[in-house]
Amino acid sequence: MTARTKLSALLLSFATLAVCSAAWAGQSQPSTESVAGGGTLPAGTAGTRAAPLGVPGAWRQVFGDEFNGTRLDSSKWNPNWLGCPTCITKPVNAAELGAYAPSQVRVRGGSLHLKAERRQTTASDGKTYAYRSGLVESDGKAEFTYGAFEARIYTPASGTQIANWPAFWTNGQSWPEDGEMDVMEGLSGRACYHFHSPSGGPGGCAPGDFTGWHTYGAEWNPGSVMYYYDGKQVGRITTGITSSPMYLILNYGISTEHGGPLVTPADMMTDYVRVWQH
Repeated sequence: MTARTKLSALLLSFATLAVCSAAWAGQSQPSTESVAGGGTLPAGTAGTRAAPLGVPGAWRQVFGDEFNGTRLDSSKWNPNWLGCPTCITKPVNAAELGAYAPSQVRVRGGSLHLKAERRQTTASDGKTYAYRSGLVESDGKAEFTYGAFEARIYTPASGTQIANWPAFWTNGQSWPEDGEMDVMEGLSGRACYHFHSPSGGPGGCAPGDFTGWHTYGAEWNPGSVMYYYDGKQVGRITTGITSSPMYLILNYGISTEHGGPLVTPADMMTDYVRVWQH
């Protein structure tokens, strides 16, 4: 190769490198944007994340917790029933046999764990209960009016029945005036849905075995709520639907009156919780 040929090749290489560098510099670089309830998503993905399972329409994710850390995200959740962060609180319902203790709430292995066990426990109401279990709620940190709500949950079993009284639900500030949307609660061993308001509490239960891992969702619109289990619509409620903001709740209740077979120790697990809006 002559000196002139070598020089031409070298100049061509520099020109190619400059073009590539300019093109790379002009590309959009990764960034993040805030989402409701704390945390971040890659920029532009709040409106393009996968839609709720089985629910038609265009959606943007406004809240999510994948439980990928090693502790509960306190910017999104409180670890008991409307109490101080370290309090052992009374049951949600008078038919429950256990108090809710922050010690029963853990995040590990990519899941939220709510553990129910037989252990005599004195709660902040001064009463002593034979059991203790776990609960998380987002009151004061994340609440929503309308949207699609979804969680992938593992419910322990007794045969083909859901053990104890697990639930994924939302609640308003004033019950029942502001409403209560039960996306899934294990009633008498079955997976059931309801919407409570001053008009009543209509709902139903899905047929089949819903022990183990399943995905539970609800689409709350003005005047109606549609319920989806594993991406299939299992129910629709069109009476008594309220419009006040509601916060999120996951709890593992213990009740021989409303729940399935009583099994302890038992660990209700949640893979993720997500909320979308239009």
